[in-house]
Amino acid sequence: MAKQNTADPGWELYRSFLAVLNEGSLSAAARSLGLTQPTIGRHVDALEQAVGFALFIRSQHGFMPTEAALSLQPYAESLAATTAALLRAASAHGGQGEQVRGTVRITASEVVGAEILPAILVRLKQAHPELTVELALSNRVEDLLKREADIAVRMLRPTQEVLVARRAGAIELGLHAHKDYLARRGTPRNMEQLSGHTVIGFDKETAFIRNVAKDMPAVRRSRFALRTDSDLAQLAMLRAGYGIGFCQAPLARRDGNLVRLLPKQCSLKLDTWVAMHEDLRNSARVSVTFDALVAGLQEYIAQ
Repeated sequence: MAKQNTADPGWELYRSFLAVLNEGSLSAAARSLGLTQPTIGRHVDALEQAVGFALFIRSQHGFMPTEAALSLQPYAESLAATTAALLRAASAHGGQGEQVRGTVRITASEVVGAEILPAILVRLKQAHPELTVELALSNRVEDLLKREADIAVRMLRPTQEVLVARRAGAIELGLHAHKDYLARRGTPRNMEQLSGHTVIGFDKETAFIRNVAKDMPAVRRSRFALRTDSDLAQLAMLRAGYGIGFCQAPLARRDGNLVRLLPKQCSLKLDTWVAMHEDLRNSARVSVTFDALVAGLQEYIAQ
């Protein structure tokens, strides 16, 4: 066991530790941070000396984290999120007063980020050319309280009191298929006829999916001919004519090749919210982005 050093480790040591943890090797971590491999190695060694125990098991296959390293991971990630938030806030200053400039980090689901936000962000950039956007696309809910993002587009109402949230509306989901698929396989006239079709669906079940499946027996994993948890992949398979699957109704209406199926029997509503931490309400860069997202999503839902 290493002897603990009482000096406080600098942030750069934790940053290198987190990079090795995520990448699995010194070389990959060095590439991700734009540093040299020996520098990363020195940082890991220094952090191990500072905390007094080994963080990684070195082997020919890379660096395997110890249980102690995994216990430190959430704290290192919290430091990284706080540092990133500090830099985003600092980037907005430097002129006279606070102008609409600097960096705003937005988190959203894959489909929202790839299919809906681009048009909104184009208009935002044209109105505020000094604004920089970081777009984190994931179906994981980023933690606004830990400053992992400045603004989140969520399909559920935030419950934390320290968050400012506005409802943009309800996005309707429905079953759709490409017209070429329907020409080949025919159009189902009821939910029961879906059993004779190629259905696209999820791989891992979530609480939301379990709730939906209670009323829709056809929406079950065992009945899917293609399973993926990537919403973008499901959308791509729909557009390719692979089979029948769920799609946002406003998004499908933009595509003349996608046909809505059984709208009276299958219609789901996703409440859509835009949220930010209340400490950011007076930030010009965040508030204008927040308002632009709400207005743009409302316009999209109304299509």
